[in-house]
Amino acid sequence: MGPLNGLTILDLTTVLMGPYATQILADMGANVIKVESPEGDIVRQLGPGRTPGMGGMFLNANRGKRSIAIDLKNKDGRDALLRLVETADALVYNVRPQAMARLGLDYDTLAAINPRLVYVGVFGYGQSGPYAAKPAYDDLIQGASTIPTLLAAAGDGTPRYVPITMADRVVGLMAVNAILGGLMHQQRTGIGQRIDVPMFESMADFVLIDHLGGLTYDPPLDRGGYARLLSRYRKPYKTSDGHLCVLIYNDKQWRSFFEAIGREDFLQQPRFANHAARHKHIDEIYEEIGQIFLTRTTAVWRELLEKADIPVMPMHTLESILDDPHLNAVGFFRTIEHPTEGRIRQMQVPSTWSVSQPQPGGPAPTLGEHGREILRGAGFTPEEIEQLTTSKAVVSAAS
Repeated sequence: MGPLNGLTILDLTTVLMGPYATQILADMGANVIKVESPEGDIVRQLGPGRTPGMGGMFLNANRGKRSIAIDLKNKDGRDALLRLVETADALVYNVRPQAMARLGLDYDTLAAINPRLVYVGVFGYGQSGPYAAKPAYDDLIQGASTIPTLLAAAGDGTPRYVPITMADRVVGLMAVNAILGGLMHQQRTGIGQRIDVPMFESMADFVLIDHLGGLTYDPPLDRGGYARLLSRYRKPYKTSDGHLCVLIYNDKQWRSFFEAIGREDFLQQPRFANHAARHKHIDEIYEEIGQIFLTRTTAVWRELLEKADIPVMPMHTLESILDDPHLNAVGFFRTIEHPTEGRIRQMQVPSTWSVSQPQPGGPAPTLGEHGREILRGAGFTPEEIEQLTTSKAVVSAAS
């Protein structure tokens, strides 16, 4: 019985940003109905998988949902969705608003059917600017929000993207916040509303909190950028036999570090006097500390640093993280039996709640798996359901 038990979310999203957001809602107990096209969410095809349409990425972003495959370009299919809207608490989509309008699924149309509906769009750009109708993908938004420029400044000068769908995930989390806020307002007032969560503006806010710096002021005090994050030496330290992730940050940690390695003389240098002084000399400090880490093994450093209470973590690979002792102790990974995919590894909800603990509500669905069940729950008669499947307005799940 999660905190969102009893709420129904119509999920018209695809790929990763929207599905990630709605999976979090499903983990919290919401009844998330994943409305797919007859071809299915394109991410079903990505990555290795055991059966067609059930790739690893899809499994990791769509657990706990029920799937119905509706042809929204078919009048009967659109009408079926409108009946689902009548009792929904929220609808989430991540195509451009213009596409929703062409389908006759714009906010004004749906609000006339259900005034309580929280209608949330997660798409590229705010609708009052010149980019309003432009398509958007994670790579484009990373670039527009300065991430490749920052990586170039912190590295060898070559711009590149972060090798995760960072914008999708960050904006997906912002969408969760917006949806929950909209639902809170709805529960208090009985009134729904339209909420737009644009990727560009959301990521600009996310990045510039760190890096606006002196550009915060008018006139500017500098050209922006957080020096410690942009240091080319800010990376896992190379040891004599591997790498280690260490952050020596505050005055106490620097004092403890130099005492632990028997180099208290460093503490007499003005550049280590306080946080501001270290910030000013961060490049040379990180470079010098990097040379010190080359003198001992990873295991020796880890024992020394943990004893001195200095923040340290291993540099995992995608395989070694599966055996991390902490993640195993807290039960982060769990092996479950998927109805079609057999044994799969599933990640648990990372937060812990004392009363209404969110948890995965079930495995990711096959395409259209719950179509008939969803229609019955919305009051469709057997004859209506048969007519919808016969006309292919709703595609029945494959056996």
